[in-house]
Amino acid sequence: MSFINALKQFFKGEEEMKNILFVVGSLREGSFNLQMAQAAEKILAGKAKVSYLDYSQVPLFNQDLETSVLPAVADMRKAIQEADAVWIFSPVYNFSIPGPVKNLLDWASRAVDLADPTGLSAIDSKVTTVSLLANGGHEQTAAIYRDLLPFIRTTFVDQVTAAQINDEAWASGELTLNDNVLEELSKQADAVLAAINN
Repeated sequence: MSFINALKQFFKGEEEMKNILFVVGSLREGSFNLQMAQAAEKILAGKAKVSYLDYSQVPLFNQDLETSVLPAVADMRKAIQEADAVWIFSPVYNFSIPGPVKNLLDWASRAVDLADPTGLSAIDSKVTTVSLLANGGHEQTAAIYRDLLPFIRTTFVDQVTAAQINDEAWASGELTLNDNVLEELSKQADAVLAAINN
């Protein structure tokens, strides 16, 4: 293969690389869910481009705020629209979805054109999936996501990874994922990529 053809092949591969947007459900700096997302990012290396959604400035949903699109909302919508898939890494708060994630999904699922409330949203038809990291409540929270994500018209990949936080992490701040969890994350990554390519 000539050097020029090799370059073309390289850039073709770059163009075909899918974009997966990570949503970390805990806003805490260095959160365990962020560490889980970083483990998934390593698994996706060479298979997809990964970016992280900063939604910390998205306000509590209020229809009064929709009439003039706020910059934080516009940026969030743009990031979701440009992604091929959205992967949520979620803690469990009181056996349920964290408030910031629910708020984000409420905003993301609103019609972009307010003249047609049933019209397309930023997350409409987007491939989505969820990984859960907590020390309890996985089944209850997974059930909520399984109901919510298809309801807001996403293509939900039901290959949910549910992991426990290792005891030492509470003192060290360092999450350790065992081989079984890493294998589940790898299967989930493959399922997401397959859904994107369908």
